[in-house]
Amino acid sequence: MAHTVKVIAIGFALLAVCMLIGRYVGGGQSTVLARFALTFIAIWFVGAGINMWMGVSKAGYSVAEEIPYFFIVFLIPAALALFLWWRYSRA
Repeated sequence: MAHTVKVIAIGFALLAVCMLIGRYVGGGQSTVLARFALTFIAIWFVGAGINMWMGVSKAGYSVAEEIPYFFIVFLIPAALALFLWWRYSRA
């Protein structure tokens, strides 16, 4: 469980980096920030998939054991990113 919390924290940190880059690139324009929030979701899907692959190939868990953790790891930071996308796309 501690590993899952660490990976979710990495997701939040990556989201913060994406939003900072979006602020730098777009000068704080809300449409650019919304686009970077969606970009994070795609990047994080790949990252969560890599985490799942590591659990299956290196740690010896089955795919059936790793799928619930994949969803938890992916969906919690992605939900925040979707909220940010919604908030900035409406501005």
